[in-house]
Amino acid sequence: MKRILIVFVALFISQINFAKDNEWGKTGHRTTGEIAQAHLSRRAQKAINKLLNGHSLAFVANHGDDIKSDPAYRKYSSWHYVNIDPEATAYDPETASEDGDLIMGIRKCIAVLKDKNSSKEDKQFHLKMLVHFVGDLHQPFHVGHASDLGGNRIDVKWFGKKTNIHSVWDSKMIDSYQMSYTELAENRDELSKIQVKAIQDGDVLDWVYESRDLAEQLYKSVEEDDDLSYAYMYEWFPTVRLQLQKGGIRLAKILNEIY
Repeated sequence: MKRILIVFVALFISQINFAKDNEWGKTGHRTTGEIAQAHLSRRAQKAINKLLNGHSLAFVANHGDDIKSDPAYRKYSSWHYVNIDPEATAYDPETASEDGDLIMGIRKCIAVLKDKNSSKEDKQFHLKMLVHFVGDLHQPFHVGHASDLGGNRIDVKWFGKKTNIHSVWDSKMIDSYQMSYTELAENRDELSKIQVKAIQDGDVLDWVYESRDLAEQLYKSVEEDDDLSYAYMYEWFPTVRLQLQKGGIRLAKILNEIY
């Protein structure tokens, strides 16, 4: 009995670690939600406030990860990422999991929110998931290689501690910066209307290609077992902040168009 309990505990811990290594960290998702909130039209703000019973986008931003441990939501696991072959010239939906991928997930959420026949419960759920998935889209390793699980199999050290490059981008750099999501959102770069419009140009697929191109740069920036620390943080954290800001601005564009 004792041996069974030990095995169960080990499996439970491994599941927790797996979940932690496969999310654009909680602070990052909340930052994107908070930035999106600032770019909402009054009409969208009013509709979302009513749908979420007064809760903010930041408040619901991690719902997509919070439900991962519930087997009832297992079918949404593949919606957190999309793998496009580095040699491919375009996205091929035939390569997606039978349950879909990040692109399909975002499109499904938008469709449900636009459908006048969708129930309030369905709209609440898909709005929460949309906030999360647009955040995931801007974590470049969520558009990484299938062969290494989006960088999860590329082992590195972060300030001497073992981890992987996916986790460094999900949360390690953000956590090391030691700012709350509200501080990160408040200290986002000042952008002109022209710059905001440039970020909003295009659609979900265009933004996926952009993240894929960034992911390819990042793959070249690191080697197996690299010990990453201050120099890597100095070089790449401005990109992390920009990705969080782009995610918020683009999420707001989607929601403004829906409402």
